[in-house]
Amino acid sequence: VTSRKNMSLKRIATAVWKGGLMNGSGLISANSKVLSSVPFTVPTRFSDEKGTNPEELIAAAHAGCYSMALSAELGKANLTPESINTSATLKLEKVEPKGWTTTNIHLDVKAKVPGADQAALEKAAKAAKEGCPVSRLLNTDITLNVKLEK
Repeated sequence: VTSRKNMSLKRIATAVWKGGLMNGSGLISANSKVLSSVPFTVPTRFSDEKGTNPEELIAAAHAGCYSMALSAELGKANLTPESINTSATLKLEKVEPKGWTTTNIHLDVKAKVPGADQAALEKAAKAAKEGCPVSRLLNTDITLNVKLEK
């Protein structure tokens, strides 16, 4: 991997929503085509109906990013993980007066790392939590560009 100092990457995803909130539906896509017109609705977001939702995608992104960050931190300690299994549980709660809010993401990590002890894993895990770009994103400034289509 080449040095990425001063490098900028852009990842693009789109969502199209049609109809009212309760009876409408949406499609989520990513330029990579890994997600291509994946449907989502109020029931897939706020109940256990099968399908995806924005919060599930955030949790998946966080689990993936964190696993990579932990691998990098272990590498700094000359440790190579055999496997890292991260489960991210995002908690969405209705908080008054704000409404629906992500109040917590819990990362449950199981790692198989030859030559590591619990203390080394915990040190790397803490650094990974602080360095994971998605972890940092969850406390980021959000900018907005809105265009009305006719």
